[in-house]
Amino acid sequence: MGNPIMPLPMRFLLPLLLIPSCTPYEPATAPHQKKSTSAPPAPASITPTPITEASKILEHPQPLTAPTLVVRNLPEFNLEGVAFDSRTHRLRVVDQTNGPGTRFLDAAEAGTSNNALAAINAGFFTPEGEPLGLLTSKGKSSGSWNSATSIGSALWHESHSGISRISRRSETNPATAKQMRESLQSGPMLIDRGHAVSGLESDKTSARSFIAWDGGTRWFIGRTSPCPLNTLAATLASGKHCGWKIQRAMNLDGGRSSDLWISSRVSGGPLTSRPPWNRPVRNFLILVPR
Repeated sequence: MGNPIMPLPMRFLLPLLLIPSCTPYEPATAPHQKKSTSAPPAPASITPTPITEASKILEHPQPLTAPTLVVRNLPEFNLEGVAFDSRTHRLRVVDQTNGPGTRFLDAAEAGTSNNALAAINAGFFTPEGEPLGLLTSKGKSSGSWNSATSIGSALWHESHSGISRISRRSETNPATAKQMRESLQSGPMLIDRGHAVSGLESDKTSARSFIAWDGGTRWFIGRTSPCPLNTLAATLASGKHCGWKIQRAMNLDGGRSSDLWISSRVSGGPLTSRPPWNRPVRNFLILVPR
């Protein structure tokens, strides 16, 4: 049977329908505008580096958990710390503007005086007691940007909206870091994207303090017995010693500055880990409820 004869109106309408479908799409441009050939806009001042597990964590958030004492007797070192969820608790910088020990002799004093659940020594400081790197507490900054040494190559920061991250110095604009609600420049970075950072010091053994993050809402502050930095990074990256897989971790001041206090309000506490020969420090990170 032959094809039926197409009605006359349809024979004129069909080409009009087909023509647009064969024309490449091009966004409309105002008559007075030309196509832009300029470079794309500059990145944000603090550029979040994609972290392998972060999207999975945010898509499938973990149940809320209360801060918990973690103690591990590992072959490489002993580990003590507190794991917490940033949806219910947060870190805050406590600085002593008049110098080390002028307000608090140790982490226990810094924590109890601020009604905190835990406290740990924080950033490095000069022999004169000045912060060796940028420090921001309650929106007020002190110290200066450390652009040269490895002990300023990482930054923990919390925005005014309450979002916390660990960033590399290379990702960070110093002016923006000063505008954070809380920030602490220290280093070196120990773990990045779940892997131990290469090139870390291997011949100096010392007590260590650090912050670890899973890329989502789970955090850890802890102290170890003496070990080299590369051993600390490799061991932390190799397992779930903090309770979960670490995506980023950064080193804090260690040695005779390393000082951890955890109150009895933390499940498994209390705990104080500070040798009697330790020295007073300039600043602390304290753990408080949101």
